[in-house]
Amino acid sequence: MELTVLNETQSASSGGCSSSGCGSTDDQLSHLPDDIKQKVHNHPCYSEEAHHYFARMHVAVAPACNIQCHYCNRKYDCANESRPGVVSELLTPDQAVMKTKAVAANIPQMTVLGIAGPGDPLANPERTFETFRRLSQEAPDIKLCVSTNGLALPDAVEELAKHNIDHVTITINCVDPEIGAQIYPWIYWNNRRIRGKKGAKILIEQQQKGLEMLVARGILVKVNSVMIPGVNDQHLKEVSRIVKQKGAFLHNVMPLISEAEHGTFYGVMGQRGPSNEELMDLQDECSGDMNMMRHCRQCRADAVGLLGEDRGDEFTLDKIAEMDIDYEAAMKKRAVIHQGIAEELAEKEKKRAALAAVKVPSGPAADNTHFRPVLMAVATSGGGMINQHFGHATEFLIYEASSNGVRFISHRKVDQYCIGNDTCGEKESALSGSIRALSGCEVVLCSKIGFEPWGLLEEAGIQPNGEHAMEPIEEAVMAVYEEMIATGRLDEAKPENAQISA
Repeated sequence: MELTVLNETQSASSGGCSSSGCGSTDDQLSHLPDDIKQKVHNHPCYSEEAHHYFARMHVAVAPACNIQCHYCNRKYDCANESRPGVVSELLTPDQAVMKTKAVAANIPQMTVLGIAGPGDPLANPERTFETFRRLSQEAPDIKLCVSTNGLALPDAVEELAKHNIDHVTITINCVDPEIGAQIYPWIYWNNRRIRGKKGAKILIEQQQKGLEMLVARGILVKVNSVMIPGVNDQHLKEVSRIVKQKGAFLHNVMPLISEAEHGTFYGVMGQRGPSNEELMDLQDECSGDMNMMRHCRQCRADAVGLLGEDRGDEFTLDKIAEMDIDYEAAMKKRAVIHQGIAEELAEKEKKRAALAAVKVPSGPAADNTHFRPVLMAVATSGGGMINQHFGHATEFLIYEASSNGVRFISHRKVDQYCIGNDTCGEKESALSGSIRALSGCEVVLCSKIGFEPWGLLEEAGIQPNGEHAMEPIEEAVMAVYEEMIATGRLDEAKPENAQISA
């Protein structure tokens, strides 16, 4: 759920608060027709609210790719990397169907099955569409999605529609072949390898054509873009404008993953990724033209579970072979659980609407004073609650509180601090890394926290807070913000490490 905040230069049309106030159910979806809302309300990759409650899985049935990207290196049996293109097991369509049914039976919150690699699904059409055909027959309660670079998309649109694929993600990093030639060294098109600007031009034309064809058929389109500093970072504002104009529903601007150990061209050549602040600023700049997805985890091609977690090790082929799955019974259980989640979300929305109507407390804010926004980090294991120990977190969700409400900003990955019997040096390294990752935040909310990290966080200008354990995130963030106003903390000069989004 993204509680969108208006500043003086934003308007309701740019994704901010409507006349009914901030915080109506998923403001990024509120402008959509009811039939479209129904498609995405439980899709964790399309709805920020849904990602707290619903799980997804990817099946790795598509090994081949028809383009080369400077930021990509497909790897197999690499359990320690969490990024697109990485898998531990390549599956046949039969194995993919078996695994999907096993996961859906054991993780009833799983609502979405996607094919996203490790290559391009539409460069492997037989394997991809056989998987979709089987799943639409044998697991009809699961949404089916595909993620593609778009080169083969126009030729596949009819087949996608035939298999009831109503969610498609296209990775579009540019609309200018000059920029594209810096990202894509080659494409494989009509049985020929085409390089440089010529290849990029063909790719861009196919992507735009495919986008238009999908929208014309009522298929929901999300656009992914990788932010590459010095290459396409400023250009992505134009990408956002154009894809929205052509009917894309959501834009996901992701940071380049460029560590050298991943073996990508950009990594080896020293191309840096964006800082948290650079990514946030660009997302805010693009949001005037396009609804922004800010909760993407850049998942592996075999990811399983909630966004931010990976339970793939529980569902390897050897373990699935030992499971006795009654999928018809599992579907009934799933329906009950999904209804329970829907009722919980409806109740949360009532509370959220009441919170949005209040906005800020009486007293210091009664004269309509506008206080500066504050970034807060939250440790959560899901469910939209503050329910995780600081030392157990492998990521923090970042929220911005302001006089107008609360909005989700991003997530930041960290190494787990409480790591059992590992050496003191490793723990210290993980803790210092977590504190660095929280740069710009003034508060961190968690269920519990130890004395050592508490003290070091305070030294870094970040106030730990364990007083709101097991409370809804947005309510707790606003309560802390109100307390900061009431105690006069926001009247002080902005801390040196605080970052205020546009």
